[in-house]
Amino acid sequence: MSLVVSEGLLRGMMDVARDVHPREMILLLRGSRDRGEIRVTEYLFPPFGAGGRGFATFPAHMLPIDFSIVGTVHSHPSGNLTPSVGDLHNFYGRVMVILGPPFTLDAVRAYGKGGEEQEIYIARE
Repeated sequence: MSLVVSEGLLRGMMDVARDVHPREMILLLRGSRDRGEIRVTEYLFPPFGAGGRGFATFPAHMLPIDFSIVGTVHSHPSGNLTPSVGDLHNFYGRVMVILGPPFTLDAVRAYGKGGEEQEIYIARE
C-alpha cells in the first residue's frame, strides 16, 4: 500500500503540528483507496480531539459514519517517527501518518495497521 498526498496538503498538516508543538496533535485524513494506493485529498479536525504532552486522541465513537476517512495523522514532538504501542492499539482507518520536528518533508512517515512502513508519494503542485 502506498500513500499519495499533495505537498501543499502535507505542509498544511505540518503547520498545525508546528503551531501546537511541543504538544501532540491529531487530524483525520479524508481521501480514497484504489488498487493499493491511498490518495489523501483533505484533512479534518476530529470532534472532541485532544492533544498534549505525549498523547493525541479523539473519541472514535463520536465520529459520524464517513467511509471517506482513510486514516489519521498525528505529531510526535520527540522526533521519533515510529508508532508507539498506543498508536497501533488506537489505529483508525487504513493509514497512520506521523510528523516530527522540524516538520519538513523529510520528517514524515506512514504506517499500515500492523506497523509496517508505507511508501509516501508527495505530489508536487
